Amino acid sequence: MWRRQPGRFRLVGCGVEELRRCWREREAALRKARREQQLVSKRLLRDEAPEEAEEVAAILGEAEIQQFLRLAQRGTEGKEREKALVSLRQGLQHLETQQTFIRLEGSMRTLIGLLTSNLALLQLEAARCLHELSHSEQPAVAEACLPATSYLLTYLSGHSSDFIELCLYTLGNLIVESEAVRRQLLPQGIVPALAACIQSPHVAVLEALGYALSQLLQAKEAPEKIIPSIMGSTLLQHMLRLLQPGPKLSPGVAVEFAWCLHYIICSQVNNALLITHGALSTLGLLLLDLAGAVQRTEDAGLELLACPVLRCLSNLLTEAAVEAVGGQIQLGDERVVAAIFILLQFFLQKQPSLLPEGLWLLNNLTANSPSFCTSLLSLDLIEPLLQLLPVSNVVSVLVLTVLCNIAEKGPAYCQRLWPGPLLPSLLDTLAFSDTEVVGQSLELLQLLFLYQPEAAQAFLQQSGLQALQRHEGEAQLQDRVHALRETALRG
Repeated sequence: MWRRQPGRFRLVGCGVEELRRCWREREAALRKARREQQLVSKRLLRDEAPEEAEEVAAILGEAEIQQFLRLAQRGTEGKEREKALVSLRQGLQHLETQQTFIRLEGSMRTLIGLLTSNLALLQLEAARCLHELSHSEQPAVAEACLPATSYLLTYLSGHSSDFIELCLYTLGNLIVESEAVRRQLLPQGIVPALAACIQSPHVAVLEALGYALSQLLQAKEAPEKIIPSIMGSTLLQHMLRLLQPGPKLSPGVAVEFAWCLHYIICSQVNNALLITHGALSTLGLLLLDLAGAVQRTEDAGLELLACPVLRCLSNLLTEAAVEAVGGQIQLGDERVVAAIFILLQFFLQKQPSLLPEGLWLLNNLTANSPSFCTSLLSLDLIEPLLQLLPVSNVVSVLVLTVLCNIAEKGPAYCQRLWPGPLLPSLLDTLAFSDTEVVGQSLELLQLLFLYQPEAAQAFLQQSGLQALQRHEGEAQLQDRVHALRETALRG
């Protein structure tokens, strides 16, 4: 859910609802991309010995599954029992084995018995078998794991960080798949259990926790049944602590909890509380830190953190509670604007699909803030902004919207926009076939002609009327084109 900071300027031509529809489509596309990068979808945690990794696991039939379970349960030696579970786990990497396993009467009961045994190695291997099952593409396989979830939840308070990490990833896989799992775990105290885990000193546990929590927060019932509990726990303060830049910041942990924060903000359950706890300043500092990092390193993974951070800031800035804490990010307008442009240049080179994230934040900053508009002008960032126009129609609309935010502040701002490369760029955008881009260009020209009459004369001298003619027959733009023609001629 992305929200634009409301200002006096209103999107015209494409319409607010139409723009929202476009953003919903982009949101769906980005979530799909995250699934492909295994940021939202199920995680598979495997720590195989080298000799295991080289083996191709065989599909197991009923007889083989029963034999392995029997050996694991009643074998004469610990090594023999452990080896039987290893063989079962390897077989469970295949969907066919998973389906056979859940159909086999008593198989899950036996596996849970091994999970709750007093032998640590057997417990760990049984948990690994459950983890393989939790990663299944078949919902029925995940549903079959339901009786084990209470035990996995109990083991989150254990002492082995490896075991806790495994339990968290398994729970995260099951939470996202099954509403029945969530219904069972919520009254059993999954939120307090996760709140206890967040104080772990182990980075791997914290990353697994962030994953499990992000899965929980994406549930359809999260705004009503999950997020209020999280807001009432200590999780929120610890999440913000883990997002604070510094030598202790773990990129993997920060990515997971930044997405958690994004889902919480989008729920709009209590964003005022987030702002009171300092979420704006924490995210603002993290934004500055990211801008510094992309200048120091070629690490292409930085965009994974930049994306949720930009979204969180963009949406928080639309909240009325922002005014109560003194306005914007409180880190210096020029520093924030410079950081956004550093990230925009980084995205342009490494991940152009993320350019709208930075531009949406820039839009929300400039919508009602003359000081941020002044920063853009004083740092000579109009030309770099215009250079983004050819990237895509979505990017063009946002660039033009930011420029409209500046122009609508009045004559003093339009004087600083003019003269320069703005008019040639706008004449180029009038040649676009996309009506949203053209509509936004017309809006910007109208503002320039209103506050800077010289712009109208220059427009006429550079064949502006001919550029308008190609859009006179378009129903969505017809009235706007005629109005702009009259304004230009009067100017």
